[in-house]
Amino acid sequence: MEKIEVVVEHGAWRAGFVERVLDAYRGVGCSPASARALLEQRLEGSEGWTLATDGTGWIAVEVAQDDGTTVGRIHDMTVPGGRAWAERWCAERGAQRVHVRLTGGPGEFADYPVRGQNRIRAVAGEPELPAGLTVRRLTETEYPVWYAAEEAAYVADIVRSGALTPAQAQAKSDRDFARYLPQGYRTPGHAFYAMEAEGEVIGTGWVNHGFLPGVTFGFSLQVHEQHRGRGYGRAAMSVGAWAARQGGDDALMFNVFGGNDIAMGLYDSTGFAVLDEYRSIDL
Repeated sequence: MEKIEVVVEHGAWRAGFVERVLDAYRGVGCSPASARALLEQRLEGSEGWTLATDGTGWIAVEVAQDDGTTVGRIHDMTVPGGRAWAERWCAERGAQRVHVRLTGGPGEFADYPVRGQNRIRAVAGEPELPAGLTVRRLTETEYPVWYAAEEAAYVADIVRSGALTPAQAQAKSDRDFARYLPQGYRTPGHAFYAMEAEGEVIGTGWVNHGFLPGVTFGFSLQVHEQHRGRGYGRAAMSVGAWAARQGGDDALMFNVFGGNDIAMGLYDSTGFAVLDEYRSIDL
């Protein structure tokens, strides 16, 4: 491997990065508009990334504060064997952990534990709700109890994934809920559902229509624990697709945390492709 050196000019790298990422997003079913919107999110702050090359490929890295911890982020790496350089660069700048966001497979980072995935699937036609399952809007009276349970589940998911400590997960949860639901139950573009079977609420859903062009984001499609193992998880996926169409979108996207192998197996079997994967290790 040739010597890796930091460079100032980003133009050549950026052109190749844009093409690779757009191709990967379109390859798993994103429309051109939603792929472009995802790319723009991916490039936020890229002018501050440190770029290095060995003449054959690129490494894009940065070090930043995340919930009180100094972390390194590997945003791109096409240099064969460049991982060691990137980890060392981050460690020399005080990083205690290294995060990587992957599109198109784990590559050299297969031994980094999975912390989360973004998944997506196109919604064909007009999905029908599963037989025996009804869906209604969650009422504003039900919202506070739902909110408390949803936040607790979110914190537990983050901790189980190994991404953050309980205190850090709680701080992240507080920020995220404030960001996405600034007006609570009445936040525009968001819809909350109760799923019922045999006269009983067996789960809930929370979606954000128009999260990306033509894409509904499923923040939560939750089957209550006492009702799991009875096929309702697959039914909840159908509810998500139905809800996306209700909002005028033609694709459903959501996040799944690492460590939830049962959910990942369900999403594989129901055709949800991996858009991005988040992995990290402690240094």
